[in-house]
Amino acid sequence: MRHYNPSEIEPKWQQIWADDQRYHTNESSAKPKYYVTGMFPYPSGAGMHTGHFMEHSIVDAVARFRRALGYNVMYPIGWDSFGLPAENYAIKTGRKPRETTADNIANFKKQLRSVGASIDWSREINTSDPEYYKWTQWIFTKLFEKDLAYQKESLQWWCPKDKTVLANEQVIDGKCWRCDSVVVKKSMKQWFFRITAYAEQLLAELPEMDWPDKIKIAQTNWIGKSEGAEITFQVDGSDDTITVFSTRPDTIFGATFLVLAPEHPLARTLLTDETHELVENYINDAVKKSEIERTNDTKEKTGVFSGSYAINPATGQKIPIWIADYVLGGYGTGAVMGVPAHDDRDFAFAEKFELPVVEVIERPEDDIDTDACYHGEGGLVNSGAFDGTRSEDAREQIVAWLEQEGKGKSQITYKMRDWLISRQRYWGAPIPIIYCPEHGAVPVPESDLPVLLPDVDDFQPRGDGKSVLAAQEDWVQTTCPVCGSPARRETDTMDGYACSSWYLLRYTDPHNAQQAWAPDKANYWAP
Repeated sequence: MRHYNPSEIEPKWQQIWADDQRYHTNESSAKPKYYVTGMFPYPSGAGMHTGHFMEHSIVDAVARFRRALGYNVMYPIGWDSFGLPAENYAIKTGRKPRETTADNIANFKKQLRSVGASIDWSREINTSDPEYYKWTQWIFTKLFEKDLAYQKESLQWWCPKDKTVLANEQVIDGKCWRCDSVVVKKSMKQWFFRITAYAEQLLAELPEMDWPDKIKIAQTNWIGKSEGAEITFQVDGSDDTITVFSTRPDTIFGATFLVLAPEHPLARTLLTDETHELVENYINDAVKKSEIERTNDTKEKTGVFSGSYAINPATGQKIPIWIADYVLGGYGTGAVMGVPAHDDRDFAFAEKFELPVVEVIERPEDDIDTDACYHGEGGLVNSGAFDGTRSEDAREQIVAWLEQEGKGKSQITYKMRDWLISRQRYWGAPIPIIYCPEHGAVPVPESDLPVLLPDVDDFQPRGDGKSVLAAQEDWVQTTCPVCGSPARRETDTMDGYACSSWYLLRYTDPHNAQQAWAPDKANYWAP
């Protein structure tokens, strides 16, 4: 009896399947369509691991099942080859990422072929291929034209080990998603995609998605829509104002103090001679802590009095301005009004520092726990002309009064933040922007795309807030597309996810040199 010898039999059939393009698909089939794919892998190791094969085994089974049912199945493959994982692997091995990535892809491909995955290899894509990232750059320029790609200076997450900024979603429990290092905040001018412009559309269409309820809930919480009011407090004896956002403007008469985040732009300007040293030390210690540590409800509240006061726009009374690390500079306005009678965190803070507690919403008769704050609904008390008004109605009435007085307005905020896409690393798609002394930031014309990533010998991250490309003067120096004057290129690269955010569309038309994808092909394969 002959034993089965894979090395003798399988290469023959693998070659036959490759030669006759057994799993090749097109848009002309009369069969019903079915588009199936998994998350394309990072080629950030010498070979695939069992997790890769587990995912592709599941996808492969679905593809084969649908073909058996008579569907025209597209099952493509690609390589998420730009970004931190691939670059860190190159650093680890002491070779250029261009070389290690090419070798790893070749081996990944060999391994997938060897297990007989029913992939349409004619649709293979690679995000670090100039023919691919040309269109990533093109997408950037289109977003820039619509003011959906923009640049601003702000506090950003910085990974001291990977020496680059990170998006909010790449910080998990105060640590870098990739290397698990504790991250810190750093003020830098960076590029963003304005994804918050689509918050309402995302929420409106979420119920129509065929997703499990727990995923929809997680998405809703991530968007984090809050409806309330922005309220302006005048700093006593100053032209400065402090704006807070509150979902409970009906409690404004109970605001007995303000709290600023240590990162708030006024945190260091409101100090007096008596408080200066104490507040400076507190701020310096606070900004070193992770957000998880700062917002931990089980830890004792800390804070320092700034030495300054604000005027409550409802009562006209002076209230103290404090600095406390439980308020985060990156959320809302970086300032909150303290209403200790009706907010748990404010109550704990007021109790710790012996600040006044003023109830402005009447408790139900059966609520006898007067030692705790009350955050339910009820009739207003201690609220001037609004006494007796139900809190649900008072919210709208008080916001209207604030707007009339020029001291506030209704506002909707979101927990989600615009997508930070700048990276101070080498291995990524160059951001297609040119800086001209006359015309400012100018997008690279489509005819000049792709902006090729130069080949460099030293690609180690610098750690000074600039990417390796900043040292490549021959590459940086260019001319303005508008006026032809000497100009300089943007030296940050894009987050790897910028390339991997649209690959599902490129699969539908992977070899198109004139467009990122042809609409008719994308429409054919779309659900």
